[in-house]
Amino acid sequence: MTLGSSSGAVADAAPLSAQESDPRVMGWMEGFPPPKDRIITQPDSVYFSFPKLRWSVCHLREFLPTEEISRGLGAPVPLAYPPPYEFADLRDAIDALTFTPLGADTQMSWEQSLYANYTDGILILHKGRVIYERYFGCLEPDGKHAAMSMTKSLTGLLAEILVVEGKLNEAALVSDIVPEVRDSAFGSATVRQVMDMTTGLRYSEDYADPEADIWTYSAAASPLPKPAGYSGPDGYWEYLQQVKPEGKHGDAFHYRTVNSDMLGWIISRVSGRSVTDLASERLWRPMGAEQDAYMTVDGKGTPYAGGGLSAGLRDLGRLGLLMLNEGVIDGKRLFSAEVVKKIRAGGDPAKFGASYPALVGGRYSSMWWLYPGDEGVIAARGVHGQTIYVDPSAEMVVVRFASFPKAQNPLIDPTTLPAFRAVSEYLRSR
Repeated sequence: MTLGSSSGAVADAAPLSAQESDPRVMGWMEGFPPPKDRIITQPDSVYFSFPKLRWSVCHLREFLPTEEISRGLGAPVPLAYPPPYEFADLRDAIDALTFTPLGADTQMSWEQSLYANYTDGILILHKGRVIYERYFGCLEPDGKHAAMSMTKSLTGLLAEILVVEGKLNEAALVSDIVPEVRDSAFGSATVRQVMDMTTGLRYSEDYADPEADIWTYSAAASPLPKPAGYSGPDGYWEYLQQVKPEGKHGDAFHYRTVNSDMLGWIISRVSGRSVTDLASERLWRPMGAEQDAYMTVDGKGTPYAGGGLSAGLRDLGRLGLLMLNEGVIDGKRLFSAEVVKKIRAGGDPAKFGASYPALVGGRYSSMWWLYPGDEGVIAARGVHGQTIYVDPSAEMVVVRFASFPKAQNPLIDPTTLPAFRAVSEYLRSR
């Protein structure tokens, strides 16, 4: 995550329900001025602690400096919707779907799962049309929401586009492209090992551990003035230059955000463009996005390629359509089909491990999650419940923004995965 000095892992032992913690119910930042106990600020309050995070995920630009991913000046390309009566019938049918959460013995409805997972926005596309769309909490149709680590998948997609186009050599050593990291653990890794997170690095990303490396990384990345006496690295790229080795490159998948920021540096170096500018040129403008997106930056203006994206729900639906249709949206090809095919064919289940119990047997490729099973599901994931879920077997894309009290997605997977499969089965049967 690394959005500042706050921990998404901080949460009450028995958190408020989704309805109770709705920012409108809580009254965060309402009034002129708001009451003192309803003000959320940076750095004076832990703005990513629950329940404050349920407001903060829609307001990152009020806490941190950002850089724009421009959609340009052209008209947006509208998404297709069924007629209103059909749209209403589909919503009723999907809301009523039931499933049994993993490890449970009682059923839950789709609508109940939205509240159980603290959903802020949910979008379902089927055969290119939006068939379901709802907003909760801090999010409105014209709003933007933190994508968290779904940002990684955007960075990985841009990298894979450059690989397929011959502009980035996936077999090259990182140090051959970014010599500044020659003496760090990244120096001896290949670009592909960074893309698939099979690097051997000494780095802990346990949000519940206040001594974990993720918090040292957060301190380095913070755009706020460093405290008196601070002697650590300043910015993402200075931190990457001092990462130490642990284990052997290529041996196993280890989910570590620093890989994504290293990849951001790599693609910026070979393209001569920032991650934000490259995302605008290759995706947001040509796909007909309806809103600009933005990324948080460190104190030196470097975009946070591992988790800084905020965007509109429907625009991430467009990104999901590009993955489903292998580079095509609205009849227009944005990149070679080989890009998505390489991502789908990548990763190694033998290296994936068991850190994600509901995904054992899956793979990780170019910063995208490849789920186990025959459906060919590919996903972008971010802490607190962010998801782009692409199921080609059902010609379905699901995008969810959420603000689940705790950061760890394995806590949400037992409800999320069977819920998404229930919708997939329903759509395949229609």
